[in-house]
Amino acid sequence: MTFRDGTLVDWYEWGPEPFEIAERAGKPVLCALTAPWCAWCDRMDEESYSDPKLAANIGDSFVPVRVDVDRHPRVRERYNMGGFPTTVFLTPDGEVLSGATYLGPDGLRQVLDSIRASWDAKGTSAGRVPRTVSSADLPSGEITADIEAHMVEQVAAAFDDEHGGWGTDAKFPLPRTVELALKRDRDRGTRTLDAVQTHLFDTYDGGFYRFAETRRWGEPHREKLVDENAALLRAFTTGYLYTGDESYRRTAERTVDYLTTTAWTGDAFAGSQAASDYYTLEPTEREEAKPPHVDPTVFADRNGLAAEALCRFAAITDHGGARYAERALEHVLETLVDDGHVTHFDGERSETGLLADHARVLSGLTAAAQVLGPDGWIDPARAIADDAIDRLATADGSFRDGQPSGAGLLDRPLYPLGTNAEMADALLDLAALTGEDRYVAAAEDALSAFAGAYDRMGVEAAGYAAGCARAHYEPLVVRTPPVGTDLHRVALRLADHEKVVVPEDRDDAVAIRADHTTAPAVTPDELLERASDGPLP
Repeated sequence: MTFRDGTLVDWYEWGPEPFEIAERAGKPVLCALTAPWCAWCDRMDEESYSDPKLAANIGDSFVPVRVDVDRHPRVRERYNMGGFPTTVFLTPDGEVLSGATYLGPDGLRQVLDSIRASWDAKGTSAGRVPRTVSSADLPSGEITADIEAHMVEQVAAAFDDEHGGWGTDAKFPLPRTVELALKRDRDRGTRTLDAVQTHLFDTYDGGFYRFAETRRWGEPHREKLVDENAALLRAFTTGYLYTGDESYRRTAERTVDYLTTTAWTGDAFAGSQAASDYYTLEPTEREEAKPPHVDPTVFADRNGLAAEALCRFAAITDHGGARYAERALEHVLETLVDDGHVTHFDGERSETGLLADHARVLSGLTAAAQVLGPDGWIDPARAIADDAIDRLATADGSFRDGQPSGAGLLDRPLYPLGTNAEMADALLDLAALTGEDRYVAAAEDALSAFAGAYDRMGVEAAGYAAGCARAHYEPLVVRTPPVGTDLHRVALRLADHEKVVVPEDRDDAVAIRADHTTAPAVTPDELLERASDGPLP
């Protein structure tokens, strides 16, 4: 089955069929990785894939496959060449011949000729398996305080003292790195929040752009992804929690407004909003212009992240956005979760059982249980956690990214560090909410599977280091009276974004870390005194 998708190329959809055709025809596969939010993907469609001669060349010499990376994240993780669009050439077995990102007409023509010549000379022997897929050996080790200490050193060493953030070329906001810095290196954390707020936040329509091309945070790529906006909402909420800076609260609130209006489908959160020159217009010009396209696809992982972030913001501000988190989670549970098994999106070609979907929906459910109350959230959280442990956990304790099956290299599992850390974080929350130590064991196993390589990790792995710190020191657990009581509200506002609040049928509150439990508190002041250094500024 083929489709055109606005170009002159007869594209196949991702699946076994094009690889089988390539095998029979003795041709390589041209795999185009695109995204609905990607302006450079549209440009390559218009300039390269709509050129009649290039389209004919592709049709004669290759089997062309087009992949939406939002809908096929496992394909993205195996074949991404550093950005989108990615043009990657594969053998019929899915091994990589070569690849690049954006290619204009002349560049694509040269690459097509080069790949064809290499294929004619070497055939499948020219293919290779990427190093990330070729080895399943993980560097296990002990979870110690040294892991977080190393990351704090990396945060300082790699910091851009002149412009804020981390990186010497393109600047990504790195929300989890910001969160760790806010706790352990406050000045660098707030300087990065300030830079992100200044350069990547859309002050007119709300929401954050994806990244900036230059070290000075210039030339932003103006697509808006719901998962990245959710992660930055969480980071700005943490910034407000630790500093009381009202500008962080206002930016977070504007992000909530963006997520619950532009990015809201009526049932849940959409996938993304495309990049466009619209964002370069003056406010008065925007009023007359049509906003960029919003992809209305409801993805499980993005809705989990958005729900978690909205719950966290509501926890310290009483903002009404939490009702959108509740509706989104209900929609995901109704349409995308079956007995704990999560489907990526509601569609015929959707994958099921992806680690990212399980981890992020679980994080949304555990956040809702803390902020909105446990009823309705704990049972599905248990089911999702159990499904992930049963299907995706390996003998060494790590989680693979999905079931090892499918076309190309999908039969070779990946063990993503960041998503393992997210799953471990959510499992630690679930353990505190349920009192079930098996979730602690699963979290510690997942983290320890990578611990032997901690001293080689850079700032992008800050989420992993933070997870190890939680597992090593054990999170602060605050058991409170039910949702809506003063003690519950105060517990949510304790200046520790890694705490777990457990609403129960009780009249007092206690704070627990490791083997130490405070005396029961019956007033907010008593709880603040016993569980924290003080209230939110």
